[in-house]
Amino acid sequence: MASRDPVVAMSPVDDAPPHGGSGVGPASRWREISKPRLFGLAALLLVFGALAWGAWSHYEQRSQAVAEAQKRRDFVPTVRVEAVRESGSVIHATWPGTTLAYAQANVYARATGYISTRKVDIGSNVRAGDVLAIIAAPDLDQQLAQARAQLIQMQASVEQAKSTAELGRVTSSRSSKLFTQDSVSKQQADNDRLTYASEKASTAVAEANVVAQQAAVDRLVQLTGFERVVAPFDGTVTARFIDVGAFVQGDDVSGTFLFTMMHSNVMRIQTYVPQDQAFGLTAGVEAVVRVPEIPKRTFPGKVTMVAGALAPGTRTLLAEIDVPNPDSALTPGTYCAVELRIPRKTPSLIVPAGAIIFNQDGLQAAVVQNGVAHLHKITVVRDLGREVEVSEGVQAGDQVIISPPVDLRDGGKVQVRTPPPEATP
Repeated sequence: MASRDPVVAMSPVDDAPPHGGSGVGPASRWREISKPRLFGLAALLLVFGALAWGAWSHYEQRSQAVAEAQKRRDFVPTVRVEAVRESGSVIHATWPGTTLAYAQANVYARATGYISTRKVDIGSNVRAGDVLAIIAAPDLDQQLAQARAQLIQMQASVEQAKSTAELGRVTSSRSSKLFTQDSVSKQQADNDRLTYASEKASTAVAEANVVAQQAAVDRLVQLTGFERVVAPFDGTVTARFIDVGAFVQGDDVSGTFLFTMMHSNVMRIQTYVPQDQAFGLTAGVEAVVRVPEIPKRTFPGKVTMVAGALAPGTRTLLAEIDVPNPDSALTPGTYCAVELRIPRKTPSLIVPAGAIIFNQDGLQAAVVQNGVAHLHKITVVRDLGREVEVSEGVQAGDQVIISPPVDLRDGGKVQVRTPPPEATP
């Protein structure tokens, strides 16, 4: 029988590697291997934990968003509404204007000479026919005297021509009778007849010369009348350009400028009305004029003249308003505000300005019907500030939302706020 090898008990020292090397035991090797695994396992657990936490947070946020969206879908906003009303039959429009004198005249010299007397100055109130100044024109007076003397001479020449013509008529008549009796020759008779005809023509020329000279005298009399410069109408002298001793030239083209006069008992005010209001503007429309420097007073008047066409550049219509000004409170050239009460030709609707919605769809208004908001496109005719004038999109009596919510959509439900009860006195 083969003999068994004896079992030799090995001590831990026997596990040492051969050749006398220093080694590590199994426990040490296990500990060295387990540390990385533990760190990796911990990191893996942290990653899974972070993912789980992120998933839970996302789920919570989504749930909250869904709940908020559902809340918003189910939310019914409370809104304030006002009724759309029809516009009045009269348009009250206010536009700037300028006051002008009812009549204005620049007074020029018509007689050449020197100013001998000046009776008015700037600001003088005069009546029609009052003397403003007197021009001394001795040359003109001499021309008138000479023309009158020539007229007398020509009148005397007419009488002389008439006498000569009468003598020629008698001579011609006698020659004709004697010719029938063969007492004078035919030559003599013809000479006397033609002489009489010539003398009648000379009488007509003399009479025509008298008429022409009389016209010259009348013209000079008219010019001498211009030596007295008189007021053409009742008014105020607003400008003076001459003084005593000044030489003035009387000429139709280059006459000397003497005075400027204005009639201001009635003021004429010009204003320009835009096209959208011009079609109802006619003579007789009532107007009220206000001046910023006279805040507590109004000046009533009426439109007297309207231009027949709009200005192409501005699309405005010129209108003139006459305003009584007996106390001269208004002066020419003053800026003023003209309120016109123009009859409305086309009907329109009035919508509160706070109800207008402006977005990519244009101008809209939210009309409430049975608790549902409906967005209507509107056409604005005129902006009145707190209100707008609308021609299309809504009807009189429609309830429109004031300051509608930004997220309001067509067909959205709304709740109309009940207005507080009015206080009783």
